[in-house]
Amino acid sequence: MDSAHEVSSHREYRLWTGTLGGTTVSACSTGIGCPGATIAIEELGRIGADTFVRVGSCGSLIPELECGHLAISTAAVRLDGTSKQYVEPEFPAAASLDVTLALIEAAEKLGKKYYVGYTASADSFYAGQGRPGIGGYLPTNAEQLVERLRGQNVITMEMEASTIFTLASLYGFRSGCVLAVYANRATDKFEVKGEEDACQVAIEAVRILSSWDGDRQRAGKRQWSPSLSF
Repeated sequence: MDSAHEVSSHREYRLWTGTLGGTTVSACSTGIGCPGATIAIEELGRIGADTFVRVGSCGSLIPELECGHLAISTAAVRLDGTSKQYVEPEFPAAASLDVTLALIEAAEKLGKKYYVGYTASADSFYAGQGRPGIGGYLPTNAEQLVERLRGQNVITMEMEASTIFTLASLYGFRSGCVLAVYANRATDKFEVKGEEDACQVAIEAVRILSSWDGDRQRAGKRQWSPSLSF
């Protein structure tokens, strides 16, 4: 970002703000899990933030989505408890179309390896994601969790997207998600890589969104399609 500077740092929330092509952009860490992400959305939304892009890591459920690849999430299975405190479980947790398209265009433009699909958001890194706890403990409903999600064409698991998508929809914000794959649950591989690629894609997507927003506003439209900018 241009003219980036630290605004605040409290507990897991460290906030930096700058500009990208004249658009004010902030980056805020939220720690792990939906409860922490919710606080960030609630408080940033109250001071004017209207577009939220989750940039983080995930585990892949399919063999072809390898460590270091990127996953762009279109929607999330709400395995978390936080979003259910806001709205009934049947309410969809879906990313915004234009943010998702901007992330796809950014990944293509930058030549990154990526997949697009559903994620599942859990509150637990262990039992909630089908990993045994101490002594091998695993509740019955988690024993076949990964296989069940894979059969439902869910391609990743992580711990924040479902609540971010849900709250953004409830409050009239935009949201999206790009994740670096650290673990592949299908091939049992783990490698911390792809983080920088995810950040680059998110930054480029913000530039793209800003350009589309300008074109939409000049045209006096409420909605916009990327091809209309050419």
